[in-house]
Amino acid sequence: MSPLSPVSEAAYDRIRLRQWSAGRARSAGIDRRDLLRLVAAASAAVPLASVAAPARAAAPAPAAGLPGVVKPLPPELFTLRGTNAETNFAALKGTGLLTPADRFFVRNHTATPDIDRATWKLTVWGDGLEGGPVDFTYADLLRLPSVTRTAFVECAGNGRSFFASQQGQTVSGTAWTLGAIGTARWRGVRLGDVLRRAGIGRHAVDVLPRGLDAEVVTDGVNLGRVRRPLPVAKALDDVLLAYEMNGEPLPPDHGYPLRVIAPSWVGIANIKWLGDIEVSAEPLLTPWNTGLYRLFGPGHPPEGSAPLTRQTLKSAFELERGATFRARRRTVLTGRSWSGGALVRSVEVSTDGGHRWRPARLHDVPWAGSWVRWSADWVPVRTGPVELLARATDRSGRTQPKVTAHNTQGYLFDAMVRHPVTVS
Repeated sequence: MSPLSPVSEAAYDRIRLRQWSAGRARSAGIDRRDLLRLVAAASAAVPLASVAAPARAAAPAPAAGLPGVVKPLPPELFTLRGTNAETNFAALKGTGLLTPADRFFVRNHTATPDIDRATWKLTVWGDGLEGGPVDFTYADLLRLPSVTRTAFVECAGNGRSFFASQQGQTVSGTAWTLGAIGTARWRGVRLGDVLRRAGIGRHAVDVLPRGLDAEVVTDGVNLGRVRRPLPVAKALDDVLLAYEMNGEPLPPDHGYPLRVIAPSWVGIANIKWLGDIEVSAEPLLTPWNTGLYRLFGPGHPPEGSAPLTRQTLKSAFELERGATFRARRRTVLTGRSWSGGALVRSVEVSTDGGHRWRPARLHDVPWAGSWVRWSADWVPVRTGPVELLARATDRSGRTQPKVTAHNTQGYLFDAMVRHPVTVS
């Protein structure tokens, strides 16, 4: 098979897992011994926490904000979690299909950098090119054919807290509920177009975008700047280098001036504040595809699963947890469902803790990489505590399960989430 021939994600993952296990992949920017330490630490769950400490902020934190984040983060819209800000899902009600930038979640490993577009450039380099390094200015990118794509970006740990609260299992990482996701209309250039103009060779196997945020230090180990390799087939397929979000230049917290959008893949693949792209003739390893963003624990090999790629199937109510409803009064429950795999086919809602289910009305045509809004009428009769549940089924026939298989870092939680409310 030619390196530039399409390869399935599953096949790519199996190849990389074998190469990692056999020590045949090159460590990009970090000592292999430190990578092995990271893998060993990942195999043991610790209580939920944030792993990175805030670094120097791009600007002073606003009154309702967070050091390291530029935009305001009012409590009615966000829950602060370490260096991150989770969107309160109830705040999405009535916002339409696209998540407004002021409500889009923030996932920062360190801090939002302050970048001057006038002096910024993107450098494409590496032994996977036919020639030497190639620089692209912002103006150069604007002259390339543009593409617009609607896609969600979702942290791989979205829903992580429910491993503990619903399943009684210990996991590590940021204690997200379901708000570490947002959908936007991104405009930019195809990564494939940039790579071809830079002279990607048929011997290239990995493409490594790297951000310009500060280096990440955890447990005394400098992991370097955030970076994670993409297989060449994915890079040349549907990946976008975006410079606009919902019709406006990227906001600072969401990747200004340029970011990666890898539709349907876990959030770490969508590198923000892009500064350079290495094109490699060898398989590449970084902390973000070895000790991080793999599945560890029972049922997984000691070195972890293959690196995570596609997101999983989820549903969420646009409703505060613990909300109160009046008995015998009609209300409309609303929410959203999404999947990184097959398109969402249907959504069901239960208003009695999962004993009975009925279909919800879908308000969007299912689209790859986006979510579907839905609603269901409800006239509560009995007073007292109630658990609402929603479950989606995709076009492959997969339905959200009652329980997600445990992994120590709490990735890819896809079970039905119990949403407590009260009827008075």
